[in-house]
Amino acid sequence: MPASPSRAEQRRQTEARILAAARRLFADSGYDRTTIRAVAAAADTDPGLVMRYFGSKDELFARVAAIEPDEPVAGTPEEVAELLLAALGDKLTADMSATLAMLRSMLTHPDAGEGVRAALTEQQRQVADSMPADDAVLRAGLVGALTLGTVIARHLLRLEGVRDADVEDIVGVLRPAVHAIAHGEAEREPRVE
Repeated sequence: MPASPSRAEQRRQTEARILAAARRLFADSGYDRTTIRAVAAAADTDPGLVMRYFGSKDELFARVAAIEPDEPVAGTPEEVAELLLAALGDKLTADMSATLAMLRSMLTHPDAGEGVRAALTEQQRQVADSMPADDAVLRAGLVGALTLGTVIARHLLRLEGVRDADVEDIVGVLRPAVHAIAHGEAEREPRVE
């Protein structure tokens, strides 16, 4: 007969169930529509236990929706463009529940918006530092907007064409644009032919 799990192991299992349920609910419903009661029901536990483990809905959300920083970005503009494209490919194939929780909540919950902004700002600073252009901050911001827009289109909005496309195809279509932004010449006026 197998030994019963220790109290510490039972606590870890319950905490993991609560986090998984919260991640799913915050990703599906956002911060405002997710309740501690709903999380507890989805985790097959008591709301009081959720509060004992996590203290508040805000603290639970912070644990669930933390955005992992991207790998440091450095190199030539060409290398940086390829690193960013590889990171985008990873974002399009990874489990996005924590990121979706953050994105779905960022317009209604100040901490979520700040979390997204902080994660993007750090990466944009690294990207801008690798670009020799006078408008490097603008270029880095535009690559960040392109990446964020693509992730939102695929995972949150589930836009036709993007949601089911092969990641290699998405990255391949975006490659010229990312390279042009990373190290191309800016055109101040449209060309008239």
